[in-house]
This record gives sequence, C-alpha cells and structure tokens, in this order.
Amino acid sequence: MTLRNWAGNVEFTAARVHRPSTVDELRSVVAGASSVRALGTGHSFNRIADGPSLVSVAGLPPTVDLDGSTVTVAAGVRYGELARHLHAAGYALHNLGSLPHISVAGAVSTGTHGSGDRNGSLASAVAALELVDASGGIVTLRRGTEEFDAAVVGLGAFGVVTRVTLDVEPTYEVRQYVYDGLPWPEVTGSLFEAGYSVSVFTAWAGDERNQVWVKQRVHEEPPPATLAGAVRADGPRHPVPGMPVENCTVQGGAPGPWHERLPHFKLEFTPSSGEELQSEYLIDRRHAPDALAALYDVREKIAAVLQVSELRTIAADPLWLSMSHDRDSLAVHFTWIADTAAVLPVVRLVEERLAPFAPRPHWGKVFTVPGAELRTRYERWSDWAAAVVRADPAGKFRNPYLDDLL
Repeated sequence: MTLRNWAGNVEFTAARVHRPSTVDELRSVVAGASSVRALGTGHSFNRIADGPSLVSVAGLPPTVDLDGSTVTVAAGVRYGELARHLHAAGYALHNLGSLPHISVAGAVSTGTHGSGDRNGSLASAVAALELVDASGGIVTLRRGTEEFDAAVVGLGAFGVVTRVTLDVEPTYEVRQYVYDGLPWPEVTGSLFEAGYSVSVFTAWAGDERNQVWVKQRVHEEPPPATLAGAVRADGPRHPVPGMPVENCTVQGGAPGPWHERLPHFKLEFTPSSGEELQSEYLIDRRHAPDALAALYDVREKIAAVLQVSELRTIAADPLWLSMSHDRDSLAVHFTWIADTAAVLPVVRLVEERLAPFAPRPHWGKVFTVPGAELRTRYERWSDWAAAVVRADPAGKFRNPYLDDLL
C-alpha cells in the first residue's frame, strides 16, 4: 500500500514502516536498522520524514504524567488529546498551534509554533527530551545543556523521541474575537499587541478579505468593536471563505478553556480535506514592514495560487534550529492550492522577495532554499551540525533532506 503524507503531495519511499507497541520494541528496531527515520502524524509537506525505513511512535502507550510544574507525555500523543487531559487536571500549556491534530514530538522537532508577541514556539516549553539513540539506548536531555538546545528542534537527526517533558501552568480561559475588513496599512503596526495571541488572515487580494483573529485570556480587557479599521464580525468565520465555520473554534467573545480557543480548528473536525500545500517563513520582527511591502508588490501572483495566508508573531527562544532562534519573529504562512507545478514558481518568487531579510522557512513545509543558504541564517549552525555527528556518527538517522542541510 502506498504511504503518503496528510496532504498527499509526498509519497514515502520507505520499503517498511515499523509500528512498535513498546519502547523496548522501538529500541530493537533502531538498534537493528542501518537507516531509520521517525514518522509522526504526517502533517509535514516535504520529505523531512522520508527514508528507506520508517518507524512510527503512534503505537507506543499514550502516557501523560503530571508532576505539578511539568507534564511528561508520550511522543505520539496529539496536542489536542494532551490538552484535554491537562485541562481536566487543572493545568495548561502556554500556547497551541493552529491545529490540535499534530503530535507533540513532531511539532517540537520541526519548530512548529502558535502566536503571540510574548509567546515562544511550542518547542520553547520543552524541559526535557527522552529519545532512542543510534545504538538503541535511551538518552535523556534536559534544559540547560548545549545538547538540549541542539536536539529539541532536531529534525529527527538525534534519534527517535519517545517522551517529551513540557512546562505547564494553571488552566485558564480564553475569549476569541474575529474582525473583518482590515486595511492593509494597519497590518504592520501595533496590531499584534491586541491580544494574547493574534493572527491576521489575508488573501493578498483586497482589504475586504483581511481578517484579524484576537485571542485573549479572560482577565485581559476585551478588544474594542473596531480594531485598526477592522470591524468585529457579526457571526462565526472560517479563514478560508466558503469552508464550514463549524470546523473552527468558538468565536464572538464567549469564554472557554484555553485548548478550545487557542487553536483555530476543533480537534473533532478535520480542518480541510488536505487539498493544499503549505509554506511558511519567519523573519526578524524588525524587518516586518519592509518584508511585507516586498511581498505586496507581487500580491497578484501570490493570490493566483493561494487559499489563504496567515501572519503571526512569535517570541525569540534559545533553541539552535528554531526558526525564531534568538530573534522575535513575524511568520508569513501560505496555504496554497494543491498544484505543485503551479505553486513552486510562486514559492521561489516569495523566497526571492524575502531573501534580503534572511527568512527561515518552516522545516516541515514547502520551500526551495538550498541547504548552503540556510546554513548562513542560523548563528549556531556549525555547532548543531557537530552535535549531530557526535550523536549519530554513522548517519543512521540521516536522509536526503538532512544530507542537503549538512
């Protein structure tokens, strides 16, 4: 049977997919393999997870262990499932991504993020990692060491993650508001300071299609009826016009648990059919006005192959291969139509326009920037590459994707 990713644009080349049900079985698989890659929920849009042999951690026991300040969770557990467990116990995470359907280890390993001027990526909440190394041994890495900063956003190069320990805090409630008709000149101002988490959706095709999604903790002052020239929506909205609004989390300012408001989409619904491609680029927040102006000049070409674009801010973190390493960032996300031949020339155009601002593409999405160029955009790149060689000298966890980078 042909194995594909969630979007269907990648057909995996693996001759075999291992699905161990215990950590000991996983250790045996890794120890006996000459080459192996970990496979998560398949929400990546490129070949980061591909290889001649794959191993899924989805079959490992879905353990969730709380100790009051952290939670240690099995790698294959999805964020939405973890969130429900935490909330029921009176705890929460600092943030969530747009989709609650992604696995904890997969999201962390690729630097996936949510939104918020003061909120770091999902990986910034990691306090420890447990993984199976190339020998089949168990290794635990803890915050505060260089090996940890190298391996958290590790792209699968350090081993197969089995458990992740995350910081937690007391549970909280969030209100969500949506605004229509944001004038484009307001996008680069103080708009992203309007709430705990703020997203701007645009089709690059006129102000009437621009939306602002503001998520606030309940103790914060509610935003006004108009925000930066945009007007509060008179009903629920979906980021992509015409898509069913019931798939989206509750809007209109109704308070609800953090995990039912911070994602854009509900766990019980598939956010789309997967008929899409995605790209995303993180740039230094200081360059946001000039970078967005550069894209605005080619907006018609972008709009021709686009479903929707999302703009978000993310706080800096110390993780070496995080897209927001050492710099507060603006993320420019593109959900494209499912036509690779039509999309790739526009992806190259976007990269060309953003090149002066040293954009860091999301590790799990569609991009064409070569490894030689990416290496110049991370200050600790050579240290990361050296750490990879120390952890896996024979290249057991390597694949063509990593070979290009290294």
